[in-house]
Amino acid sequence: MLSSLLIFEKLFAKMLERAVRKGTMNVRFASGIEKRFGDGNPPQVSVTLKDSSAARDLYFDPALKFAELYMDGRLIVADNDLDAFISVIKINGAKKFSTTPAVAITIGRMAKRIWRRRIARETAQRNVAHHYDLDKRLFKLFLDDDLQYSCAYFEKPEASLEEAQLAKKRHIAAKMFLEPGMQVLDIGCGWGGMGLFLAKTFNAEVTGITLSIEQQKVAEQRAQQAGLSDQVRFELCDYREVRGQFDRLVSIGMFEHVGQQNFTAFFQNARRLMNPDGVFLLHSIGRSKSNALDPPFIEKYIFPNGHIPALSETLQAIEKSGLLVKDVEILTYHYADTLKIWRQRFNENRDKVLALYDERFFRMWDLYLATSEMSFRHGKLFNFQIQIVKNQTQSRPTRNYIAEVETALAKADTSTTLFTSQIPDSAAPPCSGQRTSLAAM
Repeated sequence: MLSSLLIFEKLFAKMLERAVRKGTMNVRFASGIEKRFGDGNPPQVSVTLKDSSAARDLYFDPALKFAELYMDGRLIVADNDLDAFISVIKINGAKKFSTTPAVAITIGRMAKRIWRRRIARETAQRNVAHHYDLDKRLFKLFLDDDLQYSCAYFEKPEASLEEAQLAKKRHIAAKMFLEPGMQVLDIGCGWGGMGLFLAKTFNAEVTGITLSIEQQKVAEQRAQQAGLSDQVRFELCDYREVRGQFDRLVSIGMFEHVGQQNFTAFFQNARRLMNPDGVFLLHSIGRSKSNALDPPFIEKYIFPNGHIPALSETLQAIEKSGLLVKDVEILTYHYADTLKIWRQRFNENRDKVLALYDERFFRMWDLYLATSEMSFRHGKLFNFQIQIVKNQTQSRPTRNYIAEVETALAKADTSTTLFTSQIPDSAAPPCSGQRTSLAAM
């Protein structure tokens, strides 16, 4: 009679036989049995299951246990080649790595997800703190000097991370039709990089909001160090609590934390905060279609209650709010390239990471960065930028102004204010309405 160890190894092997049709996965089971799955072509990866319960855990819940076993050292990837391991899963389709009991577990997760998805203010702050209130020294080990924690924009393949993140800020600013002295609200301001860039470059008056205590603290310190405290302020505040109106709104990498059931309310609040000639530039990760469940590893360990939006559901929510979409741009491989550099730097600083956190944390974050890169490179994730207005008069007949403004910004000395006279006339928006003061929160 077969032992339970061999039974679950056989069941797990059948799943792999069905799932791995492209690429190659060599598996050494805890029993000592070795098997090869796939067509023998690259990508190729070898994994070892270290204990008798590993195959059982993977059979019952592969979506989560692949990650947890790796984090705990119970699943060893040869040469730590996570890129090849994740690529084999991605090119075959993650959903094929499923089993009958896994389907039942997934249905249970979906039910819990629906119940929890209406993200209240207090829940939102707790979700943000889980990730963004980690020690700031961790983020400094792999981000650029400006602490940009979102997709960079690689105008040239050989661009450095620092050059690509600066290009990202220029690209976004070019779509905002900025004039000197405008009031800008940065929703989800992170460590303040974009707000400080707009203040320094366009002489804008910026209010940045975040739910991360650590980010707000660092952003305030950076404003003081730059001598911009009278021009830029960063508040610990939920977007639903902001008062007043602004000339321009920008949000980079925050929309993924709003929650699907709050999308319409998010854009209704944005409309409330925009003056009649307001412009809102939204930058977010996107997916090919709406989903009921994000990967359980990401949900449990990285971004609790996060939801990567589909472009379709985002546009529908904008339309319901009464706002007008004037420009949509899809960025495909830029985040994959950004994540590749982040992971390289993260691994180069392994000893410094381990001085802050333990080996399990290092494995968890290495896996997070690797899976994210492969999802943009081989999966169905991308970034989108949407230019949103209240008034049709804020539209432009062509997109030429974007490159013109970017060129002017690249030529300008960003240590001084960039005035409207330095921006091509085609980019200057009609000036109407009276400026409002910074929002009282």
